Amino acid sequence: MPEEENFCKKMSKATRGIHAISDALVNAKLAFGFLDDSVWADGLLVFYEVFRYLEGAMIRLRNTKIGLLPLSELQRTEAFERDLDHYLGKGWRKNYSPRDSVTKYLMRLREVEDTDPTLLLAYIYHLYMGLLSGGIILRKKRQIVQKISPFKAQPSSDGNNVTDFGQNSIFQLKRELRESMNRIAETLDEDTKNKLIEESKIVFELNNEIIKSVQTGSHVFEKIFYFIGPVLLVLFVLIIVLNILYKYIIR
Repeated sequence: MPEEENFCKKMSKATRGIHAISDALVNAKLAFGFLDDSVWADGLLVFYEVFRYLEGAMIRLRNTKIGLLPLSELQRTEAFERDLDHYLGKGWRKNYSPRDSVTKYLMRLREVEDTDPTLLLAYIYHLYMGLLSGGIILRKKRQIVQKISPFKAQPSSDGNNVTDFGQNSIFQLKRELRESMNRIAETLDEDTKNKLIEESKIVFELNNEIIKSVQTGSHVFEKIFYFIGPVLLVLFVLIIVLNILYKYIIR
């Protein structure tokens, strides 16, 4: 008899389509941040308020099922603020206000906390699991690109606090988060579990909206063209040479 799917696998299966769109958007938008700190910082900025709200909610709801999640090592608000201080300067808060897509996200979080706070589990699980997976992969890709880029000095460790979990094993953190979520789900009725799955889809929809708002200026395209232009030129010349060789010599 096949083993019954655990709750996290059910959530993953139910959100596979919208999750794939979200991954594609993140990779398309934040790839520009591999070469441009302002784009990377804007990507951090759109998620900063979301994580800050969730971590405040975790404190407010610590005596509920949300308090059963292993969140002590996952707190990221201060890490976001250190990274934003690094990229934007320490005075960035003076003229800062959340953009419309972020405000819409926060309104949904407040509504959920006020009406059915258990559903915040969907946001906490997907946001932190995403940071532990895709967030770290993006950071590593960015560091590789910066090492070979003619535009930047060798990358430093500064500005990577959000994806730095110290001596904690990323594999272990993900496993503990997943196992805790599954244990909590075992205590929930079917209606609540179904609501969590549906709310998970909303998580990715809202993520997609704020990711779309990340600014990628024309100067980024100029840098990319400058970076890959010589490579494309060499490939173009090589194609012409090979075509001539094939046409007049090899054939």
